[in-house]
Amino acid sequence: MMMGLPLQGLLVLEFSQYLSAPSAGLRLADLGARVIKIERPGTGDAGRKLAIKNLWVDDSSLLFHTINRNKESITADLNNEEDRALLLKLIAKSDVVLHNYRPGVMEKKGFGYEALQTVNPRLIYAEISGYGKKGPWKNKPGQDLLLQSITGLTHTTGNGQQAPVPFGIAIADILCGAQLVQGVLAALIRRQKTGKGALIELSLMESLLDFQFELLTTYYTNGQQPSRSDRNNGHPLLGAPYGLYATADGHIALAMMDISALAKAINCEPLEQYAKDLVFSSRDEIKATLAKHLVTQPSAYWLQRLHTAGLWAMEVLDWKQMRDHAGYKSLRMEQQIKTANGNITTTRCPIRINGQRLFASAAAPQLGEHNEKVKNELLNH
Repeated sequence: MMMGLPLQGLLVLEFSQYLSAPSAGLRLADLGARVIKIERPGTGDAGRKLAIKNLWVDDSSLLFHTINRNKESITADLNNEEDRALLLKLIAKSDVVLHNYRPGVMEKKGFGYEALQTVNPRLIYAEISGYGKKGPWKNKPGQDLLLQSITGLTHTTGNGQQAPVPFGIAIADILCGAQLVQGVLAALIRRQKTGKGALIELSLMESLLDFQFELLTTYYTNGQQPSRSDRNNGHPLLGAPYGLYATADGHIALAMMDISALAKAINCEPLEQYAKDLVFSSRDEIKATLAKHLVTQPSAYWLQRLHTAGLWAMEVLDWKQMRDHAGYKSLRMEQQIKTANGNITTTRCPIRINGQRLFASAAAPQLGEHNEKVKNELLNH
């Protein structure tokens, strides 16, 4: 880890599980904060057992390791008076508390914002819920696929004749975690000026609605659902040729471009009949014409012509192809995490500070691994 990280000296307590708040804790740790997970004795963060493709490391899921590296772990039972007293002493010395439990859970245990503010008025208390703390959906399960579905996001991906299509990643969790970090950093800046703590609240639903601001603003204005292309859909608000197209040996992506310039670049005479003002009204017709033409030559052939003409196009890579590419290698996005049973290759923090990339080789903690260390360093004096 580089010296002088901006959040060094900050103490963060993470009462959280699965992905959203733990991803926020991960980024704070990457930026130098000391992040301590508070976990249930015996079981810990439920994400420890959330195995993807049955991949495990040190008795925890590989997924848990990717989102909890560079943290510490202590165990505490919120129903046990001795553990509660220990946690309150720790909170009095902390800068930030994170949690993503359902509304009312932390309050019921005596660890809500108002209760902890009396213990530490300078505390930044940051929480994530599924749908907000009020309203008819507040107790619904805050799971990523369910949120993608209820916010209409699944109607933006895939072709028009297809059923709704979800993202292939936990987009709500990751977005909301990133926005939680933004809120925490803003509150820390204000605290530096005023000495006051803050309550930061986010929900997965609000993060996904914000994610769709472009589409929703259009819908609020004209009252019309976004219309996906029947074929080669890339963005429901953009006209042809925007989308992905098969070639003789793979696929290429075409972004926004003048349709006549495209016709000239790829020598496609049938495209020349379409004026600029037809790229949305005749979107599928144009795309069908284009698809028929592009499948006749390999990707490299088309990309050479498109790039020579200054048009925005790119090959579509899978992860193996991407990883072999010099452009990917130059970013140095991979790092090694050292575990008891060997190393894990994962991604690094994408932020650079003063030209330096942020690497951290510490693995995710074993359950309760730092019980004695935290007591000795923070509580026994």
